[in-house]
Amino acid sequence: MFLFRWLRSFRPSGSQVLISLLIAGLGWVSGGALSRVDQDLRIMYTEYTLGAADLAHISADVMRYRNTIIRALEADSKKDFERITESLPGQRARVQLAVDRYAAAGLRVSRSGRSEPEDIEAVRKSLDQYFSAASTTIDLLSRVWNAPSHADRDRLRRLAEEHAADNAGPKMIQVSLALDRLLDTVADVAKDMRDEGTKAIQSTSVLLVGGSFFIALLNLFLAKPRSSRKDDELSKSVPAPLHPALPLRHSSDP
Repeated sequence: MFLFRWLRSFRPSGSQVLISLLIAGLGWVSGGALSRVDQDLRIMYTEYTLGAADLAHISADVMRYRNTIIRALEADSKKDFERITESLPGQRARVQLAVDRYAAAGLRVSRSGRSEPEDIEAVRKSLDQYFSAASTTIDLLSRVWNAPSHADRDRLRRLAEEHAADNAGPKMIQVSLALDRLLDTVADVAKDMRDEGTKAIQSTSVLLVGGSFFIALLNLFLAKPRSSRKDDELSKSVPAPLHPALPLRHSSDP
């Protein structure tokens, strides 16, 4: 009930309305800037911090894939060869899934011109070339254990070793170089986002401080002193005289 009576009697002045609108606008602009900074920070964590970790896992998984092939080259029996190579499809699928997951994120181009879409495509091409060469090595090793004679077996094993060293090896190096370039681009783009967030925070701080001082000064100029308000109210409450006051007669007047 008291609130209702207060709302009915509330009559804000024009200066109060102006100052309130300025405060609300300042808060809205500052809140929008801080919200953009918060969104950029979330993107930096989800797409760049975790993305860089995924890229590091890709590099480790590719190295594990190559080490598995090297172990397969040294297998002493067909059973050992099959046991060692049975994990290769899962390792390859894990690498490709990590690349696809990173490519599905919001890829950007840095201010210096480094492009995430181009670098992730280079990583994909280098991986396809390496996996194709590695598959040829595995096919040669599979033929080793089905060779009719020891001479054919030795020849095929030698071909597999040469292919793994001369063909798959350089393509593995290309994968590592492509991943390194992509990591450098990720760091460059993250630096740009950090700089943008820093500038947004600085401009918001300047806006808050400057806007606060401006509103305070405006309040000093627009707010009317309480004493002058009381004088105005008293002057309005006293009725004006109906006729001018007559001069008093002195005893010396005739």
